[in-house]
Amino acid sequence: METTLRDQVEAALHTVYDPEIPVNIFDLGLVYNIEIGDDGQVLVVMTLTAPGCPVAGTIMQEVNDKILAIEGVTGADVRLTFDPPWTKEMMTEEARLELGFM
Repeated sequence: METTLRDQVEAALHTVYDPEIPVNIFDLGLVYNIEIGDDGQVLVVMTLTAPGCPVAGTIMQEVNDKILAIEGVTGADVRLTFDPPWTKEMMTEEARLELGFM
């Protein structure tokens, strides 16, 4: 089965962790949208668990760097939003289990 660019972007996002929570940002539900243009441009719209997150810049830079490292990606645009605000219900079932929210 061929791996699509979207699959690769999602896989890369599964390797980015919030330093305060031992779960990746994708399973935490912090990634709201991924758009991939025909020209290889990738847009990621994401949020953080809290607006005052002290590692916001670090996480966003890591997302940017990991996306740019994917073959076929020509550019990355990582945007931060707090609309809608993140809630625990946005996590995957696996993440909620791991963190004891079930």
